[in-house]
Amino acid sequence: MENKLTAGTIPGLGKPVSPLFFGTAMAPVMTDEAGAAALLDSVRETGVNAFDCARSYGKAEEALGKWMKARGCRDEVVLLTKGGDIREGVVHVNRDVIREQMARSLEALQTDCIDIYLLHRDDPKTPVEEYIDTLNEARKAGMIRLAGVSNWTRQRIEQANRYAESRGLAGFAVSSPNYGLARQMRDLWGGGCVSISGPENAQDREWYRKNRMPVIAYSSLGRGFFSGRFRAGDYDGARRVLDEYAQKGYLYPENMERLRRAEQMAEEKGLTVPEIAMRYVFGSRMNVFAVVSTGSAERLQMNLRAAKNGLEEDERTWLEG
Repeated sequence: MENKLTAGTIPGLGKPVSPLFFGTAMAPVMTDEAGAAALLDSVRETGVNAFDCARSYGKAEEALGKWMKARGCRDEVVLLTKGGDIREGVVHVNRDVIREQMARSLEALQTDCIDIYLLHRDDPKTPVEEYIDTLNEARKAGMIRLAGVSNWTRQRIEQANRYAESRGLAGFAVSSPNYGLARQMRDLWGGGCVSISGPENAQDREWYRKNRMPVIAYSSLGRGFFSGRFRAGDYDGARRVLDEYAQKGYLYPENMERLRRAEQMAEEKGLTVPEIAMRYVFGSRMNVFAVVSTGSAERLQMNLRAAKNGLEEDERTWLEG
């Protein structure tokens, strides 16, 4: 099939992974059973076999579970979901929360094992030892294959993995921070959003490159900032397109300049702005995967092409300004 993806590698998973994870968080149709099934069918037909979900994404887990059961495709799917509570901007994740939410996720997804289970946030009140011990118990019971984190600093990941290594346990195998051409200037949702974009996070990116830890990057297009639906410098247009979270995190002059450069490069290469921004992500030297969410087949195909054609380092540097 045209535009089939070359599978990536996540060590320890035991199955191929498409470079794109389809994100269920920003797909309103996931609340409609028939609409969700049609959307997920179209995603699967492109060759994308990885799906990003979370306990907090409304009915997305339920819709995904029903679809996998109806299609009999569970073994072909790379299933990622996340757990952890955020109440009024305060993170609550510990042994009890993990156990309770994991059980609910398994039931909703209609599976006995989750391929990649991420802690959605880091609760600094919980020792890393408690996280590692709890998740290794789940692995031993066959409830998850790999454990990882979302929105964790590399320092806490290192601390947790040092403990795991000292005890002969499995550490965190993947991480899902924000990463893309747009700099995340403020925490979008609260609870400690972590980004590895921008010059201030160069050391973090080098750590991921050196350690070859897979990066499952969220908001790679700046939550619509690089959608191409407004032009550089058009703040009024941006406010009409971007939701409150995207405006809070990305609507700043520095990103407008990056958008201007992306527009210039897109014109020179005969591409679109979103293609340039996504090719920026896949030009990274990290082992990077991108979470994408779209109901448009054309947009998905664009992302598939970008996954195969990352920008060169000098082009990426120019875009950064």
